[in-house]
Amino acid sequence: MILVLGVTASGKARLGFELAKSLGGEIISVDSMKVYRRMDIGTAKASPEARQQVPHHLIDVVEPSESFSVGLFLEKALAAIDDIRGRGRPVVAVGGTALYIKALLYGLFEGPGGDELIRAELRAQAQRDGLSKLHEALRRIDPHAADRIDPNDAKRIIRALEVFRLTGKPISSFQKQFDAQQPMHDWTILGLRREKAEESRRMNARVRKMVELGLVQEVRSLLAEDRPLSRQARCAIGYAEIIEHLQGRMSLEDAVEEIKKNTRRLAKGQRTWFKTFKGVCWIDVGAQEPAEAVIERAMRELDR
Repeated sequence: MILVLGVTASGKARLGFELAKSLGGEIISVDSMKVYRRMDIGTAKASPEARQQVPHHLIDVVEPSESFSVGLFLEKALAAIDDIRGRGRPVVAVGGTALYIKALLYGLFEGPGGDELIRAELRAQAQRDGLSKLHEALRRIDPHAADRIDPNDAKRIIRALEVFRLTGKPISSFQKQFDAQQPMHDWTILGLRREKAEESRRMNARVRKMVELGLVQEVRSLLAEDRPLSRQARCAIGYAEIIEHLQGRMSLEDAVEEIKKNTRRLAKGQRTWFKTFKGVCWIDVGAQEPAEAVIERAMRELDR
């Protein structure tokens, strides 16, 4: 039971693939956007060739028009774990969606029940004033949650504000109680970490590569499908900005810069989340350190 985590573009996918290949294991993707079919370039999915060499789970499981939740992820992930272990193979979970990682380790934080009237009011407010206003409101009442939640994540922003309205308490106060629980399985957790300047360089390079590989065409094809993209799919970093471009509200150059900026913001939130995870063996990667050396270091950690 190995979990490889790190911020976006940290190299965790390469490490997870090589570990799974070496150990004869199978990969569980812990990513909220790789679940969507045909959203390939913008989510940096493993290539078909890599997926032939090592089985990947929780990739391409729903249509882009459908919603997907952390609860549904956990249900499918636990089923995949049982299946993989039942066949006597190692599990290698790989990802950077912090909320999904949290659920995989500790189960679900339920919190108070929902109130559809409050949610509808908050959605209308987001439509009227912009999602950034809601994120600012969340920061005033719960800065810890605001640091963790991406400003483009409408669902989680609205949920955090809803919990505060229902209980008068910030959602992070409930999650602190939840943090005290023990992991559901005996995980060995490996984390990849680089200097922030190097991480930003890698993120910018990845964004440029996505555009070169055809991100604009991918988004155009998705928008042309009969069923419209779900709110989650439309809000995904890389897709939201290109949609703005294709709808004439932003130049391609500006859209690419927005993707870079939002990716760095996502990484900041990931770092904040990862600080709360216990028992992570962090591997600090040098700027010029080859991937093969990082893989060797990870294997040594697993042998301890």
